[in-house]
Amino acid sequence: MRRRSKPPASPLPQRDGIDAVRVRLPEDPEGAWATVGEHLVGRYGAAVGDARVEAMLREGRFVGADGRAVDGAEPYAAGRYLWFHRDFPAEERVPGEVGVVYRDERIVVADKPHFLATMPRGGHVTETLLARLRRDLGLPELQPAHRLDRLTAGLVLCVVRAEDRGAYQTLFRDRAVRKAYEAVAPYDPELTLPVTVRSRIEKERGVLAAREIPGGEPNAESRIDLLAHRGGLARYHLVPETGRTHQLRVHMNALGLPILHDPLYPVVREDGPEDFGRPLQLLARSLVFTDPFTGEPRRFLSRRPLNGLA
Repeated sequence: MRRRSKPPASPLPQRDGIDAVRVRLPEDPEGAWATVGEHLVGRYGAAVGDARVEAMLREGRFVGADGRAVDGAEPYAAGRYLWFHRDFPAEERVPGEVGVVYRDERIVVADKPHFLATMPRGGHVTETLLARLRRDLGLPELQPAHRLDRLTAGLVLCVVRAEDRGAYQTLFRDRAVRKAYEAVAPYDPELTLPVTVRSRIEKERGVLAAREIPGGEPNAESRIDLLAHRGGLARYHLVPETGRTHQLRVHMNALGLPILHDPLYPVVREDGPEDFGRPLQLLARSLVFTDPFTGEPRRFLSRRPLNGLA
C-alpha cells in the first residue's frame, strides 16, 4: 500500500485562535462530482445549507495550498487539499480569566475558570481554553496535553510546540502525572474518612450522566479525604487513581456527598441558561510529574478558591 504524503501546511492563519479546516478531496470512482463546488455542496450542504456553501465559494472562503481562492467551477481533482474557516457560533463569554501558573519554552500550565471548555467542541469554539491562550499568548501551536471537564476549574497542562506534545501526552496516558482535586460538598460526621471508592462506571454516548454498575468489575478508583468543614459543608481532597468520565462526581455522589452545584448528580437538571453564579465546586488543584525532557520534578498548584472554603 502506498503511504499518503504528509499534507501541506495551512495557507490560512488561525482565526480567533482556531485553525482552518483542512479538506482532502476523496477518490471519486463513479464520477459523482464534475467540479469542486459540486463536492463541497454535497459534503457540507446538509449541515449548513447548500446556499451557504455556495456563498462561501463566491466569497473566496475556500482556498488551495497556494492560498488562492478556489472557484467552485474548477474541475474536481481527487487528493487535492483545500482549507476554509467555518462560521463560528455566537458564544456568550465565560466569566473569569485564564490564569497562567507557569510558562517556559515547552509548556504552559493554565488555571482554567469554571464553565470554560478545554478544546473546541459543539457550540464551544472561541470560548475555550485553547482559543483564549493561543490568542492571548501568541502561541499558535499550543495544545493541551490532557482534558479537563468544562464545568471543573483548575490546572491544565498545555504544550507549546507540536514536536514536544507526544512526550507530555504519554505522561498522562501512562498515569505518570499525579493529579489531586478539591471539592465542596455536604459534611457528614458519620462518614469515616479517608476512604477509597472503587466501582464500575459506564458513560453512554448521548446520555449526560455516567452511572455505576452494581456488582460490575471495578474500572474506577478514587481516594477521598476531609480537609476542613464549617457548618453543613466541607472541603474534600480527591485523588483519582483512574480517569473515567465524571469519576469524582459519581464517587462523591455515591458516598452521599454530591458536589455543590452539580447539575447532573444526583439529579440531572433540565436544560436552560447556565448559571455562572453557581459553578460546580470542583477544582483540579495540583499536578505533579517528572518533566520528560529535563528530568526535573514538577509540582503546580491552582490559586483558585472554592466557595469561600479555600
